[in-house]
Amino acid sequence: MFRPSLWRGGFFVWLFFCLLIPPVLTAQAANLKPVNNAVGEVSGFEMPTPGTYKLMHIMPAGDGLVLDTDGKRKHLSEFTKGKVTVLSFIYSSCSDPAGCPYAYLVFHQLKNRLEQNSHLHGKVRLVSLSFDPKRDTPEVMKLYGSGETDKKKWVEWKFLTTGSVTELLPILDYYGQDVFRVRNPVTKQAVSGFSHNLKVFLIDQNGEVREIYSSAYLKPDMVYNDIITLLMEEKVKLQ
Repeated sequence: MFRPSLWRGGFFVWLFFCLLIPPVLTAQAANLKPVNNAVGEVSGFEMPTPGTYKLMHIMPAGDGLVLDTDGKRKHLSEFTKGKVTVLSFIYSSCSDPAGCPYAYLVFHQLKNRLEQNSHLHGKVRLVSLSFDPKRDTPEVMKLYGSGETDKKKWVEWKFLTTGSVTELLPILDYYGQDVFRVRNPVTKQAVSGFSHNLKVFLIDQNGEVREIYSSAYLKPDMVYNDIITLLMEEKVKLQ
């Protein structure tokens, strides 16, 4: 049975921010445990067990030129293949609590949970790509992600930007990530900040987008279970 993809209806319980998520322990690589009794669960929504549903093949992950935190030019495809990848588009000065800061929080909690399970080490990566190349230089992105990249790299978290808006736009266009410059309603002049709908992409080891999360369903529990489902799927293929 296919689970509906792209956008899941419902409302996110904001209390999730204030609660801790219990760790997940597993005994065997062949018996990966899902998250049970998810904190902040959407009312009326039952979290499916990993492996009991399939994630659709939505589209190939898009490519483009990016810069890592050392300023080295890379192809985005270097960060979307070989591991299950969770990709978000952000900008470091975002102050919308339901936007980039929330995505950072979810990634942080997800990374901590994944690192508790040794069977997942080296199999998952997180990627935060800025859509504000003018201010989010490689140096700024290094600072933005320093609290995560300085830790043990059991689960890598890459912080990327682009060299210019010209290089950025094809990437945003491919992923359907709308970004608008905020303007003063009176003067019509651009002011600091962007308006955007949060989208986070789950990409399998082969570089295929398998799920797209809106803020309403971007929860560590949901993403974790989807990651396990993709890894279980890959394990079946390798047998």
